[in-house]
Amino acid sequence: MKPGCRLLLLLVVLVLASCVSPPVRRASDAALLQVQAEREAALAAHPDWSLSGRIAISDGKDGGSGHIDWKQHGSDFDIRLSAPVTRQSWRLVREGANVRLEGLEGGTIEGNDAEALLYQALGWLVPVDALAARTRGARADAGAAKLQFGADGLPSLLSEDDWSVDYRAWDAQSDPPRPKKVFASQGDARVRLSVDSWNVR
Repeated sequence: MKPGCRLLLLLVVLVLASCVSPPVRRASDAALLQVQAEREAALAAHPDWSLSGRIAISDGKDGGSGHIDWKQHGSDFDIRLSAPVTRQSWRLVREGANVRLEGLEGGTIEGNDAEALLYQALGWLVPVDALAARTRGARADAGAAKLQFGADGLPSLLSEDDWSVDYRAWDAQSDPPRPKKVFASQGDARVRLSVDSWNVR
């Protein structure tokens, strides 16, 4: 090959090489987990929050859907569910050690375990305390949870206590980011939450 041709070939190779984008390096799992821990700490710094949206719950045979308003004040909460089709509504409230479920045909029932009350009255298996964390994209038990992250560096899948929590969409404008669509499942149990708005006090 003539020297001039070699020079031309070398220039072509250099030009093509300069057009190739450098590979996008994904943050390591350790780095992503560190960012997640920092996001969870920021969420924990604001224990008073509320959300409004839509929820669907199913046990594989029966289910329902409707509107949800959730107000959290530390470990206390006031969760209201309303089903526009059946015109039924329920209210689950915890104040200190007391939990009550209102809106039942037989009247209000009370106890000290929100999950047990929901299952007893409605047959819904909903881990309320853990859901308060998972709804915000946080782990209820960081030591036992497994996380997968999306290309945006935010959790895409959380596995914890035999529950699988799929984060389908995030509100990246909030600080820190909070989920907009959360699909949780354990066996036949399904909880699907679509958040219309978040409010942090």
